Amino acid sequence: ITCLLGHNGAGKTTTISVLTGLYPPSSGDCYVFGYSISKARQAVYSLLGVCPQHDVLWLSLSVLEHLTIYATLKGVPASQVAAAATEMMSQVGIPEKAHTRAHALSGGMKRKLSVGCALIGGSKAVLLDEPSSGMDPSSRRAMWSLLREAKPGRVLVLTTHYMDEADLLADRISVLSLGKLQCCGSSLFLKARFGL
Repeated sequence: ITCLLGHNGAGKTTTISVLTGLYPPSSGDCYVFGYSISKARQAVYSLLGVCPQHDVLWLSLSVLEHLTIYATLKGVPASQVAAAATEMMSQVGIPEKAHTRAHALSGGMKRKLSVGCALIGGSKAVLLDEPSSGMDPSSRRAMWSLLREAKPGRVLVLTTHYMDEADLLADRISVLSLGKLQCCGSSLFLKARFGL
């Protein structure tokens, strides 16, 4: 897990937007499992799961319907889609909301659903833009546990404002300010170097 840490306006969401193709890069390139985001976008998209900063949900669809659509889009075999959706609802902690439409979910539950949509289908590279925003402390801790459990076999990049979240989750922390990478290293490295 890599955390992009920085204040509002530091460039965290813009970085995620460039990686997902929402904004074109001004220069340079990025490779996801050897595939260029500018030259092999289709291959990158097949590996990618994204949880945007603001929930992008269909308000008239239920939790189960969202996860079913995302599992299908990510290539889960038709015979396994229902099981994958049910399993993901349990993992993110909203199994009792299976038939609740998105418009009736609280902000924290919408975040859980967005994270579930990013993780379902075994996405190998997962970009999570402030995945725990709007959650109560108990839900945040549950989300942290989910992300640690989802780590094996995946690359997770998440953005956060919170050093405690980065400290707990990240193998590597990248500090952004004014759109530039200021420092990158383990939590221990950053604490030793900057006294954080």
